[in-house]
Amino acid sequence: MQFADRQLMLNVPVALTEAISNAILYGNADDPRKCVRVHARVDRDRLVVEVTDEGTGFDMAACMIDPTTPEHLENEDGRGLFLMQKLMDSVERFAGEPGNVVRLTLQRAS
Repeated sequence: MQFADRQLMLNVPVALTEAISNAILYGNADDPRKCVRVHARVDRDRLVVEVTDEGTGFDMAACMIDPTTPEHLENEDGRGLFLMQKLMDSVERFAGEPGNVVRLTLQRAS
């Protein structure tokens, strides 16, 4: 598929797990009546995975912290978005119908 093995075996699964966990816990407030949808597509340039929840939305910039700084090292949360951004080429958030969509993009190796 012209993606590096490490990207397919580590980066994508970890980033996707974080996105789904955030959608369940934060977006849907752990409500079992709400759904999380995952849509993936691969084209000749990239892999794009979208995770959609039924939440009210969030400010991605305001939620971004650097968990490697001394004041955040012992926090139990706040690492998901950081990991997604480190592991994928692009992480975007936008409003969906209904809820939030987090789009993870990984470019193909040249």
